[in-house]
Amino acid sequence: MLSILIVNWNTRAALAACLRSIADHPPSGPYETIVVDNASSDGSAEMVESDFPSVRLIRSPRNLGYAAGNNLAFAAASGDRLLTLNPDTEFFDDSLDRALRSLDDHPRHGALAARLIGPDGETQRSVRGFPSLAGILGELGGLWRLFPRSSVASYRLPLFDYNRPQDAPQPMGTFLLFRREALETVGDPRAPFDETFPIFFNEVDLLLRLWRAGWPCLYDPTVQVRHLGGASTRQVRPQMIWESHRSLVRFLEKHGLVPGGRLVQGLLAALLYAAAFLRARGYHGGFGADGHHL
Repeated sequence: MLSILIVNWNTRAALAACLRSIADHPPSGPYETIVVDNASSDGSAEMVESDFPSVRLIRSPRNLGYAAGNNLAFAAASGDRLLTLNPDTEFFDDSLDRALRSLDDHPRHGALAARLIGPDGETQRSVRGFPSLAGILGELGGLWRLFPRSSVASYRLPLFDYNRPQDAPQPMGTFLLFRREALETVGDPRAPFDETFPIFFNEVDLLLRLWRAGWPCLYDPTVQVRHLGGASTRQVRPQMIWESHRSLVRFLEKHGLVPGGRLVQGLLAALLYAAAFLRARGYHGGFGADGHHL
């Protein structure tokens, strides 16, 4: 059984289109759709109740963030295949069935990512490598453009072939189909996301834990979904920039991905916060909900 899990925050129109597309292009087998509404103020929850009565709605009394919202959905889900799906997506073919078949055909993979199709029909560059010291420095300095085959491009992955099925370290969390069996090997499948990463890097953290446990993620370009992109985070962009960089610092510390001890870690953290200051054009505290990072 497939469980489709959607965390929503103030994206009523996009969520309605997403749910309508699932109803128009459902999988051939049994499935359930669960929406966790993170205290939206735009009538999203009321729309789900009135227009999509078959969808299970979980109302959060406050904005819990993306990780905790997803954990609520996982706790309520009964499927052995669990799809985390952003509300700013739409299906236009039988990709849900394709995704399920593909994951069944690749039993060594713990998750599956789709080709994301942008508003103009373009394939979005949605896959990156796991963060490393060289990759982050290459990203911040733009060196990945000059040396696309070197370690400084290991985060951006500019040569990733989006027309070929292959292992993908960390695709965007827009569409991620998980195997429950794999989630059980890295923690509680009813709460797989680390909530210390409330908005960003929670899916990267989960994908890295799966990867290290022998469950890589498969990118399958035949599985396709339209993606508007960042509908929630655009509403609070400066705060999201700060939260993205803070989460990256926490992620690197948690997984020991920066060699050289505390001094190097501290210098890199200072560099990341300086980059956040410049990108956000000042300091903005707080955060709200999703997108790619850095």
